[in-house]
Amino acid sequence: MQAVIEGGCLCGAVRFSLNNEFAKFYLCHCSQCRKITGSSNAANLFTAPQNIEWLSGQASMKRFDYPGRGFTTVFCTECGSGLPFLSKSGKALIVPAGSLNDEPNIAPQANIFWAERAAWLEPGVSAEHFDGFPT
Repeated sequence: MQAVIEGGCLCGAVRFSLNNEFAKFYLCHCSQCRKITGSSNAANLFTAPQNIEWLSGQASMKRFDYPGRGFTTVFCTECGSGLPFLSKSGKALIVPAGSLNDEPNIAPQANIFWAERAAWLEPGVSAEHFDGFPT
């Protein structure tokens, strides 16, 4: 396992590195995470706020705070990819697992907001698997 890992957005405008020291890894199925990812869930890692070095592109980042539930996301203004952000409390850096170029030090520990999961999630997981597009 690498001690320092890198990540960034899809277009490469935003890049960062951090110590591979994550305390939590949750798959969130809340309706806000499903909307913002356009998928069944968000995959978020939690680490110390100071555990990041921005390598490039901070000017290409935008933060969106959703009213009510305390939901936040940060994304690249060029390609829309989710990026690490400081929690509203300031106690954690939340890192979208898909933004990493390398494997994190931990596996997912819990599915949270399970009651809000998409009805099609479980049938989708048990559907036929392909290594690429089906032919």
